[in-house]
Amino acid sequence: MIPHVVRSSTKKVWIDYDEEADVLYVSFVYPPNAIEHEEDEDGIIRNYDKEGKLTGLTIIAAKRFTEEAAA
Repeated sequence: MIPHVVRSSTKKVWIDYDEEADVLYVSFVYPPNAIEHEEDEDGIIRNYDKEGKLTGLTIIAAKRFTEEAAA
């Protein structure tokens, strides 16, 4: 996720976590205005606006990236 944040034209990030669904939403613009989505094999969805600019990430099963899950 860090490369996406560093390359983003904005340096503010909004984060929402849905604990029940275990989904982490990271938005580089607010309000989120994605119209296109691209999911990779790791369950990370890249969200793009109408110009094709990355507006945020949706991370499915976010708990797997915690230290507790790695132990």
